Parts: sequence; C-alpha cells; structure tokens
Amino acid sequence: MRSTRTSAAPRRGRRTVLAATGLVAALALTATACDGSGDSASDKPDATTSQAADGGGKVRIPADLAGKLKEHGIDADRWKDGGWKDWDKDKWLSDAKDFVNPVIEGLWKPDRMQSAKEADKTVTTKDASAGQGVSDPDPAPVRAQAEKTPYHRNAAPVGKVFFDSPDGPAVCSGTVVKDVNHPGKSNLVWTAGHCVHAGGSGGWYRNLTFLPAYNDYGKSEAELTNANPTEIAPYGNWWADWASTSNQWIQGGSETGGEGAAYDYAVLHVKPERGGKSLEETVGAALDVDFSAPSAAEARKMGAWGYPAAPPYNGLKMFKCVDIPGRFSLSPTLPTMHRIGCTMTGGSSGGGWFRVRNGKSVLVSNTSIGPADNTWLAGPQLGRDAEALYQNMSKTYGGR
Repeated sequence: MRSTRTSAAPRRGRRTVLAATGLVAALALTATACDGSGDSASDKPDATTSQAADGGGKVRIPADLAGKLKEHGIDADRWKDGGWKDWDKDKWLSDAKDFVNPVIEGLWKPDRMQSAKEADKTVTTKDASAGQGVSDPDPAPVRAQAEKTPYHRNAAPVGKVFFDSPDGPAVCSGTVVKDVNHPGKSNLVWTAGHCVHAGGSGGWYRNLTFLPAYNDYGKSEAELTNANPTEIAPYGNWWADWASTSNQWIQGGSETGGEGAAYDYAVLHVKPERGGKSLEETVGAALDVDFSAPSAAEARKMGAWGYPAAPPYNGLKMFKCVDIPGRFSLSPTLPTMHRIGCTMTGGSSGGGWFRVRNGKSVLVSNTSIGPADNTWLAGPQLGRDAEALYQNMSKTYGGR
C-alpha cells in the first residue's frame, strides 16, 4: 500500500460492521471450494521436476527469455547466477514488452520471504488534496480482522506476491482470478501495478512469485522457525512468466503517487516452480473480475483482503476489512477511486477487494493507497481499460 499524508477532513459517520455479515458469509462460501492444503495430497502441487531445470537439476533460462535479455545486453547465465541484482538504470527494463522473469528455483526461501519489506511509499499532500470537492468525506476507520484459519477454507483465494526491487526483497498481496477464455484452468493473479513495476522513474521488478494461502494456518514467527515448506506455501511457489499493468501506471506512476494511481492494477500469468497443473486447479478456487466500475451506491459493501506487513502487523497473517465504499479522487481529471475504512498497512497492497454480485463474490478493485495514519484504503475502479488489459493477458498468455 502506498501511504498518503492528508490533512484532517470530516469523517463519515461510523457504520456498523454487522451490516457486512452477508459479504463475509458469501466470501466464505466462495472459498469452500478451496479445500485442501492440509487434507490430501491431491490438493497440493505435483512434486515433479521444476519446469526451469534441466536433467541435472541446474537452473536454465528458456531460450526465448535468454534472447530477450540478450537484446538488452544482459547475459542470461549471469542473470540467474545473481546478475539480476544489477539495477543499472540503462538495463532496468521498463517498457510493457520488456518483462522478463525467469524462474530461479529455491530463491524464495522462508527466511528471505520474512525479510521482504512492504511496498509502501508516500503520496504528497498536494496529490491527496487535488481532488477535494470530488472525494467523499474520510471514512471512519474499520479495524482489520484476522481471517480464520486455514485460509484455504475460510477466505477467497488470496496469497502473497514477493518480488525484488533495487531496495531489496519486497512483498504485496494478490488474488487468483478466473480466466474467461480458459475456464477452470486459470493461471492469472490480480495485484497492484506498483507491485510489479516502479512507474515512470523505473521499470519492472524482478523475481516475481505468488504464494497462495501463505502461512495457511496463521502460525506465529516462532512457530514458523522450523516449519516445513508446505506449512508456509501449501500450494507451492508460482512464478510470473508474464505481467501486465496499465500504460498509465508505467508512464505516470511514481513514488509520490502520480497520475498513475487511479490505474494502479496489474495481472500476472504464473506457472508453478514445481508441478504441471494450473493455478486454479491446484488451489481449487478463483474469482470472477467485475469490470462494471460500480458506484458506491451500487456496490453497497466491499471487503479488502491482504497480508499487512508494516507495524503493527508483521506480514505473516491474512486480515480483512469490510465497509460501505465512498469516492476518493486524486484529481478532477482522473477517474475516482473506491475508498473504505480499514486499518491494514503496507504489504496489503494489491490485495483484492470483493463484493457480492448476483449472490456470488467477485473482485472489484485492489488495495492501492492509504493515509499515513492507516485509517482507510483506496483502490482503482476497474472499467474498460482494466478489462482490455485482462482480456489481452488471457488471450495472449492464458492456457500456457
């Protein structure tokens, strides 16, 4: 989540959390198909050889990715042996067509995951105040509630997105979404644009991987010290072999928010570090995406799910907030964003926002920005631009 420092503004009246029961119940029902991390071997990724390893277990980079690296003067062998740590501005791939993320098996070990910092930036007061007159009053804070464990039975298919930035390992949240052109076999994950690309001043982040139902039983740091890999990553590590975010984010996103914030969304196409089944088949659940960009009145209630990592949270457990949404604007010339009261912090960035439509839970936004005092969250409206990005990802890379 990207922080925004705002001046005091009138708050909407406090709303009862009891009104959210229907949404939470519907999401829980949606998640019951996701039944498996601790129950049977058939629910887990196949323990086969990594798709990115040769017969001797040595990591190799596919020829097409090696060729793309070579086009930019990057040696593929050096990349997998640690060359990816070179963030030379001239070699930091930035264009939409430049995404390269070869699997480096075993890179994301438990201790490296726990060292990952939340993707948390500061948006200027000027950015936050530019939309006054369009934004609704600040919502009353809604205290984030810990999700019930195991997550695979009680929550929508949410997980953690890990990646490397010039500042070191970082972490966001993400959600498994359906692939309309490949029903039942989706490999798509929805997250925030700032979790995959630095915006106008940088390029694509590296070593992007998704772990569904991370720490499925919500164990403490001490309990995870000697945990086996399946307790931390019950469905394995899923590497992004392609990522797409909006051109508006790539061109206008910045450390202070920028004009890309209203388009701060991304879709990953992933493949397992080990195994051959699709993500949806492996996890057992995926959500439809609602691209109707409903108004606050139409949406009625929205819930945000994610893994907040900045204090007072530590990124090990999944939390949720449910509230009646309002509008938030960074500029009268930009689309308004959805906003709800929520105390989740950085690390929840990219986590899905859900609402119930026709009796079914759908993804309607993702966590993007929030204030420095962590009292609310804002996320982009998903309209025609977001749908076009999603459809292009599905048609071009889905089914692989």
